[in-house]
Amino acid sequence: MQAWISTTSSACEEVAMLSYVYFGTNDLEKAIVFYGAALGVLGMPRCITGDAEWDRIAAGWGVYEDSGLRELGFWVGKPFDGNPATVGNGSMVAFSARSWEQVDDFHAAAIASGGRDDGAPGLRPHYAPDFYAAYVRDPDGNKIAAVCRGFKTRPMK
Repeated sequence: MQAWISTTSSACEEVAMLSYVYFGTNDLEKAIVFYGAALGVLGMPRCITGDAEWDRIAAGWGVYEDSGLRELGFWVGKPFDGNPATVGNGSMVAFSARSWEQVDDFHAAAIASGGRDDGAPGLRPHYAPDFYAAYVRDPDGNKIAAVCRGFKTRPMK
């Protein structure tokens, strides 16, 4: 999982564009099953925090190391304000896939794990000639996608 950008500083440091993304859920167990399946096929491991109190309210995938000093994660959990989770109109997180097959598997796993289709796998030439993506809604209604770039036709196995 990479989301690194170069800064314009003289040291040419690399900084992460994001630390984490967090979606609220009203059913953490359902969300864990859904995201475990959908993100598992993209090769994203579960984050292990070692904090039982945190793990009771949230679950993450991606990178979480040194108590969060190195983090590039996607988290789903109970809203911090205690109110029910709601869906953001226009909000979406797109995950990188290495192949069209991963996009297809993401879509199938998401649907099989309680998600609903919001755009079957396929090329989206109105975005770019190589933009292959699938869109789904998680059990709470949040929109996520898997996107593969770099191919204009299905690669041969």
